[in-house]
Amino acid sequence: MIRKMGYRWNLRRVMAAKDMFQTTDLVPALAERGIILSREQVFRLVTQPPQRLSMDTLAALCDILDCTPNDLIEIQTVNTEIRKAAGDKHGPAPAVRRTSIRKPPGL
Repeated sequence: MIRKMGYRWNLRRVMAAKDMFQTTDLVPALAERGIILSREQVFRLVTQPPQRLSMDTLAALCDILDCTPNDLIEIQTVNTEIRKAAGDKHGPAPAVRRTSIRKPPGL
């Protein structure tokens, strides 16, 4: 069994607990802390789990919302089972298709 890690992004829930219901409320608060993001960037930050997040932005969000990183990011373990084929000693094959390029005959 492979142990895969995931996370839940709780920024919207933490904002609602602080009576902040509009994503645009964060734009000036972040700017006061030196984090310049467009309205669209802040909207995506609130509504979608970020793949990357700078520590400066995380610290600013924690300061604005008076919370900790643990309040914003909830770590989860997602266990998945991968079946091995009979006689397969190295696990599943990589999802790579190999091709070769050959010179046409007569060139």
